[in-house]
Amino acid sequence: MFENKREKIRRNATLSCAPMMDWTDRHCRYFHRLLSKNTLLYTEMVTAPALVRGGALHLLDYSEEEHPLALQLGGSDPAELAEATRLGAMAGYDEINLNVGCPSDRVQSGTFGAILMKQPQLVADCVSAMQDATDVEVTVKCRLGVDDQPPEETLPAFLETVAKSGISRFTLHARKAWLKGLSPKENRDIPPLDYELVHQMKAEFPELHISINGGIASLAEALPHLERGLDGVMIGRAAYHDPANVLLDADTRVYGQGTATTAVGAVHEMLPYIEAHMSQGGKLHQITRHMLGLFTGKPGARAWRRVLSQGASKPGAGPELLLEALAHVQAHPNTQAAE
Repeated sequence: MFENKREKIRRNATLSCAPMMDWTDRHCRYFHRLLSKNTLLYTEMVTAPALVRGGALHLLDYSEEEHPLALQLGGSDPAELAEATRLGAMAGYDEINLNVGCPSDRVQSGTFGAILMKQPQLVADCVSAMQDATDVEVTVKCRLGVDDQPPEETLPAFLETVAKSGISRFTLHARKAWLKGLSPKENRDIPPLDYELVHQMKAEFPELHISINGGIASLAEALPHLERGLDGVMIGRAAYHDPANVLLDADTRVYGQGTATTAVGAVHEMLPYIEAHMSQGGKLHQITRHMLGLFTGKPGARAWRRVLSQGASKPGAGPELLLEALAHVQAHPNTQAAE
Protein backbone atom coordinates (compact mmCIF):
# COMPACT_ATOMS: atom_id res chain seq x y z
CA MET A 1 0.00 0.00 0.00
CA PHE A 2 2.87 2.33 0.85
CA GLU A 3 4.49 1.73 -2.54
CA ASN A 4 1.15 2.15 -4.31
CA LYS A 5 0.67 5.54 -2.67
CA ARG A 6 4.15 6.61 -3.68
CA GLU A 7 3.61 5.44 -7.24
CA LYS A 8 0.31 7.33 -7.37
CA ILE A 9 1.82 10.62 -6.19
CA ARG A 10 4.57 10.23 -8.79
CA ARG A 11 1.94 9.86 -11.50
CA ASN A 12 0.23 12.98 -10.18
CA ALA A 13 3.60 14.76 -10.35
CA THR A 14 3.60 14.41 -14.14
CA LEU A 15 2.09 17.89 -13.93
CA SER A 16 2.25 20.09 -10.85
CA CYS A 17 1.50 23.66 -9.79
CA ALA A 18 4.51 25.32 -8.24
CA PRO A 19 4.62 26.53 -4.64
CA MET A 20 4.35 30.34 -4.74
CA MET A 21 4.44 32.59 -1.70
CA ASP A 22 1.29 34.68 -1.20
CA TRP A 23 -0.40 32.87 -4.09
CA THR A 24 -0.85 29.13 -3.58
CA ASP A 25 -2.76 29.33 -0.32
CA ARG A 26 -5.57 26.92 0.54
CA HIS A 27 -8.21 28.94 -1.32
CA CYS A 28 -6.12 29.00 -4.50
CA ARG A 29 -5.50 25.26 -4.24
CA TYR A 30 -9.18 24.44 -3.72
CA PHE A 31 -10.00 26.45 -6.85
CA HIS A 32 -7.24 24.79 -8.89
CA ARG A 33 -8.39 21.37 -7.77
CA LEU A 34 -11.79 22.00 -9.35
CA LEU A 35 -10.04 22.53 -12.68
CA SER A 36 -7.93 19.36 -12.51
CA LYS A 37 -8.49 16.31 -10.34
CA ASN A 38 -5.01 14.88 -10.90
CA THR A 39 -2.47 17.71 -11.03
CA LEU A 40 -0.22 17.75 -7.96
CA LEU A 41 -0.65 20.93 -5.93
CA TYR A 42 1.91 22.50 -3.60
CA THR A 43 1.49 24.73 -0.58
CA GLU A 44 3.28 27.99 -0.15
CA MET A 45 6.62 27.43 1.56
CA VAL A 46 6.13 26.91 5.29
CA THR A 47 9.24 27.35 7.41
CA ALA A 48 10.18 24.58 9.81
CA PRO A 49 10.93 27.11 12.59
CA ALA A 50 7.40 28.53 12.28
CA LEU A 51 5.94 25.09 12.89
CA VAL A 52 8.38 23.74 15.45
CA ARG A 53 9.39 26.82 17.42
CA GLY A 54 6.44 29.06 16.63
CA GLY A 55 3.70 26.47 16.95
CA ALA A 56 1.98 27.91 13.87
CA LEU A 57 0.16 24.68 13.06
CA HIS A 58 -2.63 26.63 11.35
CA LEU A 59 -0.21 26.95 8.43
CA LEU A 60 -0.87 23.27 7.76
CA ASP A 61 -4.62 23.72 7.35
CA TYR A 62 -6.18 22.62 4.08
CA SER A 63 -9.38 21.12 2.68
CA GLU A 64 -9.49 17.39 2.06
CA GLU A 65 -10.60 18.08 -1.50
CA GLU A 66 -7.15 19.50 -2.26
CA HIS A 67 -5.43 16.09 -2.48
CA PRO A 68 -3.08 15.16 -4.06
CA LEU A 69 -1.22 17.80 -2.08
CA ALA A 70 2.41 18.44 -1.20
CA LEU A 71 3.76 20.50 1.69
CA GLN A 72 6.85 22.57 0.94
CA LEU A 73 9.12 23.23 3.90
CA GLY A 74 11.95 25.71 4.31
CA GLY A 75 14.77 25.16 6.76
CA SER A 76 18.32 23.96 7.20
CA ASP A 77 18.37 22.25 10.60
CA PRO A 78 17.95 18.49 10.15
CA ALA A 79 16.30 17.90 13.51
CA GLU A 80 13.90 20.81 13.07
CA LEU A 81 13.01 19.74 9.54
CA ALA A 82 12.43 16.21 10.77
CA GLU A 83 9.93 17.47 13.34
CA ALA A 84 8.22 19.71 10.78
CA THR A 85 8.03 16.73 8.43
CA ARG A 86 6.43 14.64 11.15
CA LEU A 87 3.84 17.37 11.70
CA GLY A 88 3.16 17.58 7.97
CA ALA A 89 2.76 13.83 7.67
CA MET A 90 0.40 13.78 10.65
CA ALA A 91 -1.64 16.49 8.93
CA GLY A 92 -2.08 14.15 5.97
CA TYR A 93 0.08 15.64 3.22
CA ASP A 94 0.95 13.32 0.34
CA GLU A 95 4.52 14.60 -0.09
CA ILE A 96 6.99 16.72 1.86
CA ASN A 97 9.22 18.93 -0.28
CA LEU A 98 12.36 20.79 0.79
CA ASN A 99 12.87 24.26 -0.69
CA VAL A 100 16.41 24.62 -2.06
CA GLY A 101 15.50 27.27 -4.59
CA CYS A 102 14.11 30.45 -3.02
CA PRO A 103 16.63 33.32 -3.43
CA SER A 104 15.06 35.99 -1.19
CA ASP A 105 17.21 37.82 1.38
CA ARG A 106 14.82 36.81 4.16
CA VAL A 107 15.20 33.15 3.29
CA GLN A 108 18.97 33.47 2.93
CA SER A 109 19.21 35.00 6.38
CA GLY A 110 17.64 31.82 7.72
CA THR A 111 20.29 29.81 5.83
CA PHE A 112 17.83 27.98 3.65
CA GLY A 113 16.42 28.17 0.17
CA ALA A 114 18.77 28.54 -2.80
CA ILE A 115 21.80 29.25 -0.63
CA LEU A 116 21.74 25.55 0.30
CA MET A 117 22.88 24.74 -3.24
CA LYS A 118 26.33 25.60 -1.85
CA GLN A 119 26.00 22.92 0.85
CA PRO A 120 24.86 19.68 -0.78
CA GLN A 121 25.93 17.53 2.17
CA LEU A 122 23.80 19.62 4.51
CA VAL A 123 20.84 19.15 2.15
CA ALA A 124 21.52 15.40 2.18
CA ASP A 125 21.58 15.43 5.98
CA CYS A 126 18.30 17.37 6.07
CA VAL A 127 16.41 15.08 3.72
CA SER A 128 17.82 12.01 5.44
CA ALA A 129 16.42 13.24 8.75
CA MET A 130 13.13 14.12 7.07
CA GLN A 131 12.84 10.63 5.61
CA ASP A 132 13.50 9.06 8.99
CA ALA A 133 10.51 11.00 10.35
CA THR A 134 7.89 9.73 7.88
CA ASP A 135 6.85 7.18 5.29
CA VAL A 136 5.59 10.02 3.08
CA GLU A 137 7.86 10.68 0.11
CA VAL A 138 10.41 13.46 0.66
CA THR A 139 11.49 15.49 -2.39
CA VAL A 140 13.69 18.46 -3.24
CA LYS A 141 13.02 21.53 -5.40
CA CYS A 142 16.21 23.37 -6.34
CA ARG A 143 17.87 25.67 -8.84
CA LEU A 144 20.55 24.73 -11.36
CA GLY A 145 23.07 26.52 -9.19
CA VAL A 146 23.78 29.86 -7.55
CA ASP A 147 26.03 32.83 -8.25
CA ASP A 148 29.25 31.86 -10.02
CA GLN A 149 28.75 28.11 -9.75
CA PRO A 150 29.18 26.35 -13.13
CA PRO A 151 25.92 24.33 -13.16
CA GLU A 152 27.18 21.73 -15.59
CA GLU A 153 29.71 20.78 -12.89
CA THR A 154 28.03 21.58 -9.59
CA LEU A 155 24.50 20.37 -10.37
CA PRO A 156 25.46 16.74 -11.08
CA ALA A 157 27.55 16.73 -7.90
CA PHE A 158 24.62 18.18 -5.94
CA LEU A 159 22.17 15.59 -7.27
CA GLU A 160 24.58 12.74 -6.64
CA THR A 161 25.30 13.84 -3.06
CA VAL A 162 21.66 14.43 -2.14
CA ALA A 163 20.44 11.26 -3.84
CA LYS A 164 22.76 9.21 -1.65
CA SER A 165 20.47 10.13 1.24
CA GLY A 166 17.84 7.91 -0.35
CA ILE A 167 15.57 10.40 -2.10
CA SER A 168 14.96 10.09 -5.80
CA ARG A 169 12.59 12.93 -6.77
CA PHE A 170 13.84 16.36 -7.73
CA THR A 171 12.21 19.37 -9.34
CA LEU A 172 14.78 21.51 -11.13
CA HIS A 173 14.01 25.19 -11.70
CA ALA A 174 15.92 25.62 -14.95
CA ARG A 175 17.70 28.83 -13.94
CA LYS A 176 20.55 29.73 -11.67
CA ALA A 177 19.82 32.03 -8.74
CA TRP A 178 21.84 35.14 -8.00
CA LEU A 179 21.85 35.61 -4.24
CA LYS A 180 23.09 39.20 -4.40
CA GLY A 181 22.03 41.89 -6.81
CA LEU A 182 18.75 40.43 -8.02
CA SER A 183 15.38 40.48 -6.30
CA PRO A 184 13.30 37.28 -6.07
CA LYS A 185 11.17 38.61 -8.93
CA GLU A 186 14.23 39.29 -11.07
CA ASN A 187 15.54 35.82 -10.24
CA ARG A 188 12.44 34.42 -11.92
CA ASP A 189 13.16 36.23 -15.18
CA ILE A 190 16.74 37.42 -15.63
CA PRO A 191 18.97 34.35 -15.26
CA PRO A 192 18.66 32.50 -18.57
CA LEU A 193 16.72 29.28 -18.78
CA ASP A 194 18.69 26.13 -19.52
CA TYR A 195 16.21 23.40 -20.31
CA GLU A 196 18.85 21.29 -22.00
CA LEU A 197 20.81 20.94 -18.77
CA VAL A 198 17.72 19.55 -17.05
CA HIS A 199 17.29 17.00 -19.82
CA GLN A 200 20.99 16.19 -19.54
CA MET A 201 20.53 15.49 -15.81
CA LYS A 202 17.76 13.01 -16.61
CA ALA A 203 20.08 11.29 -19.06
CA GLU A 204 22.90 11.15 -16.51
CA PHE A 205 20.62 10.06 -13.64
CA PRO A 206 17.93 7.90 -15.29
CA GLU A 207 16.98 6.39 -11.93
CA LEU A 208 15.89 9.77 -10.59
CA HIS A 209 12.38 11.18 -11.05
CA ILE A 210 13.09 14.66 -12.46
CA SER A 211 10.56 17.43 -13.09
CA ILE A 212 11.34 20.67 -14.88
CA ASN A 213 10.18 24.13 -13.78
CA GLY A 214 10.64 27.66 -15.04
CA GLY A 215 9.18 29.68 -17.89
CA ILE A 216 6.72 27.02 -19.07
CA ALA A 217 3.47 28.81 -19.88
CA SER A 218 1.05 26.19 -21.18
CA LEU A 219 0.32 22.51 -21.61
CA ALA A 220 1.47 22.86 -25.21
CA GLU A 221 4.90 23.87 -23.89
CA ALA A 222 4.88 21.25 -21.15
CA LEU A 223 4.11 18.15 -23.19
CA PRO A 224 7.31 18.14 -25.30
CA HIS A 225 9.39 17.93 -22.10
CA LEU A 226 7.46 14.82 -21.10
CA GLU A 227 7.77 13.36 -24.57
CA ARG A 228 11.54 13.81 -24.42
CA GLY A 229 11.72 11.74 -21.25
CA LEU A 230 11.35 14.00 -18.24
CA ASP A 231 9.11 12.61 -15.52
CA GLY A 232 7.20 15.79 -14.75
CA VAL A 233 6.60 19.44 -15.51
CA MET A 234 5.90 22.04 -12.84
CA ILE A 235 4.13 25.24 -13.92
CA GLY A 236 3.98 28.31 -11.70
CA ARG A 237 2.87 31.77 -12.75
CA ALA A 238 1.04 30.63 -15.89
CA ALA A 239 -1.08 28.22 -13.85
CA TYR A 240 -2.00 31.09 -11.55
CA HIS A 241 -2.63 33.85 -14.08
CA ASP A 242 -4.26 31.67 -16.75
CA PRO A 243 -5.47 28.60 -14.82
CA ALA A 244 -8.03 27.43 -17.37
CA ASN A 245 -5.44 27.29 -20.14
CA VAL A 246 -3.09 25.16 -18.04
CA LEU A 247 -5.38 23.05 -15.89
CA LEU A 248 -8.74 22.49 -17.62
CA ASP A 249 -7.34 20.09 -20.22
CA ALA A 250 -4.70 18.54 -17.96
CA ASP A 251 -6.75 15.55 -16.88
CA THR A 252 -7.37 14.64 -20.52
CA ARG A 253 -4.07 15.52 -22.17
CA VAL A 254 -1.69 14.53 -19.38
CA TYR A 255 -3.52 11.84 -17.42
CA GLY A 256 -5.79 10.34 -20.06
CA GLN A 257 -8.97 10.97 -18.11
CA GLY A 258 -12.09 13.05 -18.62
CA THR A 259 -12.09 16.80 -18.08
CA ALA A 260 -13.08 17.72 -14.52
CA THR A 261 -15.29 20.72 -15.28
CA THR A 262 -15.53 23.90 -17.35
CA ALA A 263 -14.45 27.39 -16.39
CA VAL A 264 -18.07 28.42 -15.90
CA GLY A 265 -18.75 25.22 -13.99
CA ALA A 266 -15.85 25.94 -11.66
CA VAL A 267 -17.36 29.32 -10.78
CA HIS A 268 -20.60 27.67 -9.72
CA GLU A 269 -18.71 24.97 -7.81
CA MET A 270 -16.84 27.67 -5.85
CA LEU A 271 -20.04 29.24 -4.51
CA PRO A 272 -20.66 26.78 -1.63
CA TYR A 273 -16.99 26.99 -0.65
CA ILE A 274 -17.19 30.79 -0.57
CA GLU A 275 -20.38 30.70 1.47
CA ALA A 276 -18.77 28.38 4.01
CA HIS A 277 -15.65 30.56 4.21
CA MET A 278 -17.67 33.72 4.75
CA SER A 279 -19.90 32.05 7.34
CA GLN A 280 -16.75 31.56 9.42
CA GLY A 281 -15.79 35.23 9.18
CA GLY A 282 -13.71 35.05 6.02
CA LYS A 283 -13.67 37.72 3.32
CA LEU A 284 -14.75 37.31 -0.28
CA HIS A 285 -11.61 38.85 -1.77
CA GLN A 286 -9.44 36.28 0.01
CA ILE A 287 -10.80 33.77 -2.48
CA THR A 288 -11.73 35.76 -5.57
CA ARG A 289 -8.24 37.26 -5.90
CA HIS A 290 -7.12 33.81 -7.05
CA MET A 291 -9.86 33.60 -9.68
CA LEU A 292 -9.21 36.80 -11.63
CA GLY A 293 -7.38 35.04 -14.47
CA LEU A 294 -9.96 32.30 -15.03
CA PHE A 295 -11.22 33.71 -18.32
CA THR A 296 -7.95 35.18 -19.58
CA GLY A 297 -8.07 35.71 -23.33
CA LYS A 298 -11.84 35.12 -23.52
CA PRO A 299 -14.57 37.66 -24.33
CA GLY A 300 -15.81 39.25 -21.13
CA ALA A 301 -12.58 38.57 -19.22
CA ARG A 302 -11.87 42.24 -18.59
CA ALA A 303 -15.31 42.83 -17.13
CA TRP A 304 -15.00 39.67 -15.02
CA ARG A 305 -11.75 40.96 -13.51
CA ARG A 306 -13.11 44.47 -13.03
CA VAL A 307 -16.25 43.40 -11.19
CA LEU A 308 -14.32 41.13 -8.84
CA SER A 309 -11.38 43.47 -8.31
CA GLN A 310 -13.55 46.48 -7.53
CA GLY A 311 -16.32 44.74 -5.65
CA ALA A 312 -14.92 41.84 -3.65
CA SER A 313 -13.49 44.00 -0.86
CA LYS A 314 -16.61 46.12 -0.39
CA PRO A 315 -18.73 45.65 2.73
CA GLY A 316 -21.51 43.18 2.17
CA ALA A 317 -19.98 41.63 -0.94
CA GLY A 318 -20.83 37.95 -1.21
CA PRO A 319 -21.02 35.01 -3.62
CA GLU A 320 -23.60 36.77 -5.77
CA LEU A 321 -20.79 39.05 -6.98
CA LEU A 322 -19.31 36.10 -8.87
CA LEU A 323 -22.58 35.56 -10.68
CA GLU A 324 -22.65 39.25 -11.58
CA ALA A 325 -19.13 39.01 -12.95
CA LEU A 326 -19.91 35.74 -14.72
CA ALA A 327 -22.83 37.35 -16.55
CA HIS A 328 -20.33 39.46 -18.48
CA VAL A 329 -18.65 36.28 -19.73
CA GLN A 330 -21.87 34.46 -20.50
CA ALA A 331 -23.04 37.45 -22.54
CA HIS A 332 -20.63 36.08 -25.16
CA PRO A 333 -22.13 32.64 -25.89
CA ASN A 334 -19.56 31.79 -28.53
CA THR A 335 -16.63 31.93 -26.14
CA GLN A 336 -15.17 28.54 -25.31
CA ALA A 337 -15.08 29.49 -21.64
CA ALA A 338 -18.86 29.75 -21.52
CA GLU A 339 -19.58 26.36 -23.06
